[in-house]
Amino acid sequence: MLSESISVVDPASQAPVYAIEAHGLGKCYGLYARPGDRLKQLLWGRWRNYSREFWALQNVDLAIKPGEVVGIVGRNGAGKSTLLQMLCGTMPPTTGSLQVNGRVAALLELGAGFNPEFTGIENVFMNAAILGMKHQEVKDRLEEILSFADIGEFVHQPVKTYSSGMFMRLAFAVATSVEPDILVIDEALSVGDGAFARKSFDRIMGLKEAGKTILFCSHSMYQVEALCSRAMWIDAGTLRMTGTAAEVTSAYQTSLNASIPKSPVLHVEAVSPEASPKVPVPQGSGRITGIVARAGGISGRELDIVSGETDLEVTIEFSIDPGLPAPSVALGFSDANSLTVTSVLSATDNIKLRTDVQGYGRVVILFPKLPLLKGRYTVTGFLACENALHLYEQVDRCLVLNVKQDGLEQGLVKLPHRWQT
Repeated sequence: MLSESISVVDPASQAPVYAIEAHGLGKCYGLYARPGDRLKQLLWGRWRNYSREFWALQNVDLAIKPGEVVGIVGRNGAGKSTLLQMLCGTMPPTTGSLQVNGRVAALLELGAGFNPEFTGIENVFMNAAILGMKHQEVKDRLEEILSFADIGEFVHQPVKTYSSGMFMRLAFAVATSVEPDILVIDEALSVGDGAFARKSFDRIMGLKEAGKTILFCSHSMYQVEALCSRAMWIDAGTLRMTGTAAEVTSAYQTSLNASIPKSPVLHVEAVSPEASPKVPVPQGSGRITGIVARAGGISGRELDIVSGETDLEVTIEFSIDPGLPAPSVALGFSDANSLTVTSVLSATDNIKLRTDVQGYGRVVILFPKLPLLKGRYTVTGFLACENALHLYEQVDRCLVLNVKQDGLEQGLVKLPHRWQT
């Protein structure tokens, strides 16, 4: 018989060394060839096994200190969600021991546990109780929860009448009102759109700044590296690598790049300043209104470049809610196989953008003697919050660069160098 052990420690009773500690954690499922085999296993499983074992997770060791922000990366089906569900206590492990010290709030499947026949307020009390809040605690925070969700009089209606956006807002407001010691986030840093997306993002960032332990699972390597001090790579149910966020994301991205097939077909989504008049954006959001490049005295969205000789100038125009801080912008350069070659970020370069009173802005990025080697490259534009964490808009492949070169150098970029003999 396989053993299992889970314990949850009240943080008020002691000062734990680790917020989460696990040894030999594993989860095994029984897979059945036919539906009828499940019944046979139930009736005659003592004498014969009608299933085959599938280990979704195996031999995972964890030691996460209070206040750490740890990223989890891996392909779909690698076992990330299985691990998070065990850490949240919604799924018991098959093997190993797990100790979680403190109250856990999870942003996994928002609204799980909501009863569609109950009103919004009734679901708030029920879901908060599932998350470990006492009735009086919910009553004390009810006004704050409802104010954050901002769904008006619909809180008195059954949630089956809600739009998906209203449902998500209420579920998020409840999940993050718990004031957890440990926050588990699967994929989304923010939910909804416009003002609520920004508000939800700010709440999560506030928990990070307050020193809460955060586990962040995402397919965005940029967000993992920007938010997390450490990361772990789950591969085929096993812990393949742990280390700094930069080390782990780099190794994982290299693994992904090795498996990407060549894609000669290119689809360009162009954004033209002339075609995008200045139109106010919804509250709490921002958008790119124009991207255009200039090289060799020619402007356009597809340009010819001579490697190491031609200067490239990219102009980005944007519009943002004037009530928000000025945003940041970024450009990502990709080769013909959609592999990211390099990127530039205004926030990383400590460049503070400016907007007028209506929230409109413009920035020019200069690339002297562009060092890309021969090939066809695309450029993707990004508009994000002032810290370059919350993404307002992404415009894929808005520019195309056809690079030629005179020399015989191979690769993607020409590095500055000197020869000594």
